[in-house]
Amino acid sequence: MLSRRTSLIALGALLLAACGSTPPPPPAPVVVQAPPAPPKKIRIGLALGGGAARGFAHIGVIKALEAQGIVPEIVVGTSAGSVVGALYASGYSGFALQKIAMDMDEATISDWAMPLFSSSPGLLKGEALQNYVNKAVGNRPMEKLPKRFGAVVTDLKTGEAVMFDKGNTGMAVRASSAVPSVFQPVKIGSKTYVDGGLVAPVPVKFTRDKMGADFVIAVNISTQADTQATVSSLDVLMQTFSIMGQRLNHFELKEADIVITPALGKMGSADFNGRNLAILAGEQAAAAVMPQIKAKLKAKQQP
Repeated sequence: MLSRRTSLIALGALLLAACGSTPPPPPAPVVVQAPPAPPKKIRIGLALGGGAARGFAHIGVIKALEAQGIVPEIVVGTSAGSVVGALYASGYSGFALQKIAMDMDEATISDWAMPLFSSSPGLLKGEALQNYVNKAVGNRPMEKLPKRFGAVVTDLKTGEAVMFDKGNTGMAVRASSAVPSVFQPVKIGSKTYVDGGLVAPVPVKFTRDKMGADFVIAVNISTQADTQATVSSLDVLMQTFSIMGQRLNHFELKEADIVITPALGKMGSADFNGRNLAILAGEQAAAAVMPQIKAKLKAKQQP
């Protein structure tokens, strides 16, 4: 009897102890972390400057960018930059452009106007260049190219820079490349146009302001007055344009996110035989600034 009473007392004590104890804390809420915000979409623009045969360097820059997965959506070119830019915007890769450059015969884009027997204002008519470009892009107008493309020209009457981004691709490139006294001026509509390099040697502002690029990579292939050899009359003429454009470049290039300047040395404006070295110089110059390009792109992509 005593043992039974003792057991009941012990059981009661345990029950009282249980009632007086602190209840266990509720389980901690599960914190669901929101997924990180995706990087901002950045529209990369490529502003390709003028410089006649030195423009082969643009191909090397494009190759280097593509090798690192950097593919511009917008391309704006002046003069030689418009030639490369049109082909690139039409869908050719950097390697395909290099093959085109290696196979190019200078005679296919030369159509002499015989100025000795006419009042022609230029040695070359430019129709051959126009036809060459149109054939290369499949006769598509600028607005039908896979990438947005613009060609910068100079209004011969007003001296204003104008950009074409619609219409006949080859004709726009022809006008953009119409170096005065070398190519005949090009009439489009009621106006006459010549080489865009006179007013926009590297078209940074057009690439950003008119075409909407968020990140502009500019490629400057203009000559330097203290290095350029003036062997031919074309070299002298292009050197004159380069000197005129240096001040324009000084201000415009400041608005680019990255400026790539291939080391072309004394390469002449008519030196088509140096195309392979020019392409290599473009690749090397782009590779040298690739860490800067990636770092600046990453910073721009932050939400």
